[in-house]
Amino acid sequence: MANGNADSMADIWSHEDDVTTMHPIGGRETGWEAVSGSFAGVASASSDGTVTRSDQAIRVIGDAAYELCTESVSWTFAGEPMSLEGRTTNVYRKEKGDWKVVHHHADLHAEFAEKVANMGA
Repeated sequence: MANGNADSMADIWSHEDDVTTMHPIGGRETGWEAVSGSFAGVASASSDGTVTRSDQAIRVIGDAAYELCTESVSWTFAGEPMSLEGRTTNVYRKEKGDWKVVHHHADLHAEFAEKVANMGA
């Protein structure tokens, strides 16, 4: 996504109506269509990006799991170099034998949220 293409997100996410996300840009999306649309919107203005995770903790509870980490992103967004770092939680469930993301929550990042909001202006 940080390199301009959100297609790979479709491989790791559940496509069910109950998936949710709360991005660093604020708001909340519910359902695969809204979640994938939010990723595609950010990807359309992104290039030259890297995403890394540190301080990872993963817990598995039956067919569900959660991940806590610090996520660091460095990329060009809307033509400007940008970096952000924040706490992230991802929730997974097993679907047909594969682990799929069902929720992603990242700390709000005001500067990034403002840039995204101004894209539509």
